[in-house]
Parts: sequence; C-alpha cells; structure tokens
Amino acid sequence: MIVFGVDEAGRGPILGPMAIAVVAANVPACTRMERLGVTDSKRFGASAKAKAKRAELAHEIRSTVSQYAVRLVDVRTIDEHTFRGQLNQLERDVVADMLAALETRPRSRIVCDGQKIFAPLRRQFPALEAVNDGESVHITVAAASILAKHARDEAFAAIAAKYELEFGPIRGGGYLNAATRAFLDEYAARRGGELPPEARRSWGADKQRASSP
Repeated sequence: MIVFGVDEAGRGPILGPMAIAVVAANVPACTRMERLGVTDSKRFGASAKAKAKRAELAHEIRSTVSQYAVRLVDVRTIDEHTFRGQLNQLERDVVADMLAALETRPRSRIVCDGQKIFAPLRRQFPALEAVNDGESVHITVAAASILAKHARDEAFAAIAAKYELEFGPIRGGGYLNAATRAFLDEYAARRGGELPPEARRSWGADKQRASSP
C-alpha cells in the first residue's frame, strides 16, 4: 500500500517563500527511510551541519520513494492570501493541486500535518488524515518535512547570497528574530523605508481570519 505524506516549511518567516512537499512511499520504501534516520526536519536544528544532513537525506528520500513533489509558494501569493485571511486555504489549494498532479485516488491514504488546515480536504479525499504532529503518525510526513525544509533552506540561501555583498551574512533563517530584524532595518535605512521584495508585507496580519473551513 502506498501512503502519501504532506508537510510544509516556512509558513511563519517574514523573508522568503513557503515550501510544501508530498511524498508517496510503499512499505519497503518506508522501512528504508526508517533505517536512514528520516524524522521530523525540525529535530535536526538550524546549523550548517543540520542543513547538510537534511540535504543528504533529501537526496536519499528522492531516490527511495515512488513519487514526490515539492512546490515553492512565492511571497506575493502568500501576501495576497494572508491579507484576506486565507493562508490556510492557500495551503489546501496547493496541496490539492499537488495530489491531483500525482494522480492520487480519492481513497488513497493521505496523511497531512495540520488538523485544522487540512481537515476540509476530506471532501475531495475521503481517506485523508489531517493530524497534528503528522511526522510521528507516518514516516512519509517526516520525509515530506525534510524535502520541504531542504527546499526552504536552499531558497533562503539564495536570498542571503543576493544581499551578502552589500549587507554581509544574513542569518536568522528569515524568521523575525534579531538577525533578520537587523537586516530589514538596515535595508530600509538604505532604501528609503522600503522592504526587500523577498519580505512578506503581510507578516503579522491575521492569518486565521476567514481561513477556517
């Protein structure tokens, strides 16, 4: 039996895209991923060593599973939906489109990380399981979390490289911490109050309003 796991990375940062991944695997593939040490991507941390380990596992996952898909959702699309309180709906729409592209059947077993976000997809996929802590429910979700986080790591690395010559190393992973705030403040000071195009103007807006089912 093939199980589809779904997870995202980068829903909360102020800089850069959100990544969503779907991984489909049968029992032998799941067993191999367990032996490889596939687990929730957050357990590896944010160090350079952690990123290298996720990159290594992402390669192994892609060569092991029967199907996978990764999609980056750009900042403009995130802003458009978040300002309308429809970030949850955006995630559902993207995942539904990805599952359709993978030719998922209505009765396929699908495990999505996020009970509130993904429960409405049961209208399209009756066997879908929308759960919190999905990485502990099925290893395909953990695998999806690694592919999504690796894609997000690469996307942020490209952003940091773009501005490093002028602003120096950009740390903080794009989350609104001291390092990211320092970069945004310096960028605004040099650009007449503007934010970089990779910054989410909607950060801090009501992400839940009107996005519930």
